[in-house]
Amino acid sequence: MSATADDLTVDYSEGGVRLVQELDKVVLSRGAWTTVVFKYREWEARRGDYGPVRFSVRRYQKRNDRYQPRSKFTISSADQARKLIAALDRWVEEEEAAAG
Repeated sequence: MSATADDLTVDYSEGGVRLVQELDKVVLSRGAWTTVVFKYREWEARRGDYGPVRFSVRRYQKRNDRYQPRSKFTISSADQARKLIAALDRWVEEEEAAAG
């Protein structure tokens, strides 16, 4: 478990093979509940290479000075990411317009 939000990662290796390669991350919120979005790729053994870029939003709870994973949502394609961005943009614009 990580002690700081900046130490959180999705990198994962097993048997000398890096199965999950973290490409980037953004800490969206910090505190007792921390939210991080990761950009990563997974190793595809049958191809002998990494697969397409994926994104994952993960929530961690800090207890006893360590972050523990609590939930995650994986955005599995660029198309799904674009649809999520479009929906969020529209909703934010609607809220900003309503607030005047």
